[in-house]
Amino acid sequence: MEQVEELHAALREAGATLATAESLTAGRLAAMLTDPPGASKTFRGGFVTYATELKHLLLGVPVSVIETVGVVSAECAAAMAAGARERSGSTYGLATTGVAGPEEQEGKPVGTVFLGVSGPHGETTARLGLSGSRAEIQRDTCLFAVDELLGLLRREHRRVR
Repeated sequence: MEQVEELHAALREAGATLATAESLTAGRLAAMLTDPPGASKTFRGGFVTYATELKHLLLGVPVSVIETVGVVSAECAAAMAAGARERSGSTYGLATTGVAGPEEQEGKPVGTVFLGVSGPHGETTARLGLSGSRAEIQRDTCLFAVDELLGLLRREHRRVR
């Protein structure tokens, strides 16, 4: 997949590495990122934290975030990304959380997705409103996550030059 290869090239150019933290994508993002040959030069690993308590136990998402705004939130996505980055020793953490279906979660409709990116310059989040089947929402989430980090790397690289 071309955009995944572009992301790896941008990471290599920046001398950076990546780790993932996934909920609704359940490992699909890590699988997509490791498909191209040579991915091991930039991809350190990933965390699949489908269960709420694992977001806290493995990634350090604060209980206060889980209890006040929930796991389908920008705050949770940012904390997941930061936890993946910190625990893997990578330059960037990339997180996905949301509702793939078949029914709403935490009062949020199917297709509500949050992406989180943690890097040397802090955390950013994005909210997506996706539609389609469960598989389509998961696939599109992965594609948007790759685009989100690739865009950030391009902006940061321009700033450094």
